[in-house]
Amino acid sequence: MQGNPRFIMCNCTGECPGFKDMNFWRLLNYVRNELESEYAIIHPQLCVDDGDRFWEEILKPGPMYVVGGCDPRMQKKMFRTAFEKKGIDFDKQVIPLDLRSMSTEEALKKVKDAFEGLSKTK
Repeated sequence: MQGNPRFIMCNCTGECPGFKDMNFWRLLNYVRNELESEYAIIHPQLCVDDGDRFWEEILKPGPMYVVGGCDPRMQKKMFRTAFEKKGIDFDKQVIPLDLRSMSTEEALKKVKDAFEGLSKTK
């Protein structure tokens, strides 16, 4: 792994009922201040055209990306083209987390566990 993991949160336009109990700003600030992350950012909808452009701009070989959002299988399916264009292996460089229908506290724990799992593999 190259550097610290990057955390990217997709909030599905901010209107997905699956995220109604989550405080995104608290989650992002926790990740960037309490976990060993390179950065923590939020994107409104990673699975549409501007999401593809975002991925194409930030993806690089080496770093791990922890992605909070919808079902991990959907993430892989929806982001595949952008990753393939950059020659990035989704399965090797992404930890997709389904954070829907969670409270902020539950999401914090799930993200923390993912980061701790990565630190054990360094």
